[in-house]
Amino acid sequence: MTEAAFDLDLVAIGEPLVEFAQIRDEPPEFRMGFGGDSSNCAIAAARQGAKVGYFTALGSDRFGDALMHLWQREGIDVSQVLRRSDAPTGIYFVTYDERGHHFTYVRDGSAASRLRPEDLPEAWIARARILHLSGIGQAISSSACDTLFRAVEIAKAAGALVAYDPNYRPRLWPLPRARAIIETTIELCDILLPGLDDARALTGLEDPEQICDRWLERGAKIVALTLGARGCLVATADRRLRIGGYPVTAVDATGAGDTFDGAFLAEYLRTRDVARAATYANAAAALSTTGLGAIAPIPRREQVERFLAGRAA
Repeated sequence: MTEAAFDLDLVAIGEPLVEFAQIRDEPPEFRMGFGGDSSNCAIAAARQGAKVGYFTALGSDRFGDALMHLWQREGIDVSQVLRRSDAPTGIYFVTYDERGHHFTYVRDGSAASRLRPEDLPEAWIARARILHLSGIGQAISSSACDTLFRAVEIAKAAGALVAYDPNYRPRLWPLPRARAIIETTIELCDILLPGLDDARALTGLEDPEQICDRWLERGAKIVALTLGARGCLVATADRRLRIGGYPVTAVDATGAGDTFDGAFLAEYLRTRDVARAATYANAAAALSTTGLGAIAPIPRREQVERFLAGRAA
């Protein structure tokens, strides 16, 4: 497929979730919001100006309606999202204490976890320049894992890039299975977007340079390893860059890695420059920590550019 034939910049596939974040202890009170790593990434990319599509399955319930309205407000193509009457939309709760924030998930048997390869809108996926997926989407069920591998086959056959965030969650699957599936996916991906803690757990390595070496050898073309407040390490076969983070007054880091992913992919598509993409994504991720929740603080392009211009002045 020629570049002109791609009419979507990014298609993300995974499990979205409705979030209930604690805002008061006594009496208990929660505020409804949204999360799910692939959905967060899609929204982050859309807010940077990318043309984004999202594929998943939702329950035929009020939570599914709320997610559809969210994506439509963000200008995301959700024409292919499936609705199921026999399975719910997943939810999670965020509670806070002196040790930080804690997550409680209610997602077993969710509509997204029941995705199967035959559910995929193959021609629609083939229209995207980048397919984005994550380890969480693979971990929620065997059929969802098979679905994501089939999506990768479709994207690669169409000449698209494959971006992947391992996003390892030990509560979802045992480490040996996670390692086997994630390593296999890395062999198929072009842009790898891991976090340092996940990378250390998956590889058994401590040094970021060695982690990048390991995954470049496995087949990734670009590794953008996030280092938290210290920024990121970006590695390709012939280039290696450490790009520092930006100091901000952080309030909540929920979704910062997903914001990095979406901003990196949007800026890489715009410039084809890994250094510029990583610098831009660092700024977007930093800004996303200055508010509460996964979605509301994700910045738009004008905010990121204004922030970077202020740092350069």
